Amino acid sequence: MNTTIGTLVQEPPARYTAVAPPDAAITGRIHIIRGQRVMLDRDLSELYGGTAKTLKQAVRRNIERFPEDFMFELTMEEAEASRSQFVTLNRGQNIKYLPFAFTEHGILMLANVLRSEQAVAMSIHIIRVFTRMRELLLSNNNNDVITKLTELESRLTGHDEEIQAIFDHLTALVSPTEQARKPIGFKPGEA
Repeated sequence: MNTTIGTLVQEPPARYTAVAPPDAAITGRIHIIRGQRVMLDRDLSELYGGTAKTLKQAVRRNIERFPEDFMFELTMEEAEASRSQFVTLNRGQNIKYLPFAFTEHGILMLANVLRSEQAVAMSIHIIRVFTRMRELLLSNNNNDVITKLTELESRLTGHDEEIQAIFDHLTALVSPTEQARKPIGFKPGEA
């Protein structure tokens, strides 16, 4: 992403783009938890080239820099859900420590705490990905999507009763009836 100053265009320093993974590698690690876009400590530590343990230690030493809107610890239920969704532990193993979830602002603060060149470069890249995602969500193209979703919702409204009636009829056809049926076939004495 270029920064325009008057008529001059500044390119970001080469060291920032050399270590940056493709945007898809980052967007695949952005999760929505508690209604916020966040990245988990294990994903950030992998991108920063360290371990989750050292990342958590740095955060705990500087906990005053991470208010609730920058970083929060997952609950056991959220951690279990992330475990089953992202398959981080083998079955039968327990979660030893609850993961941290970092918002966009928390990721930037984390780069200030870690202070490594790779952490700073990666944080800048991650923030740019967050910004591009936000711009995409706010673009005019999304108005078309919202309009189509509204149309689809209006078409489906009222069909619940019709679908229930179909299920009722199918259930009646499949379930055995209580009436005694007359055997099928020709009997020579009947006329």
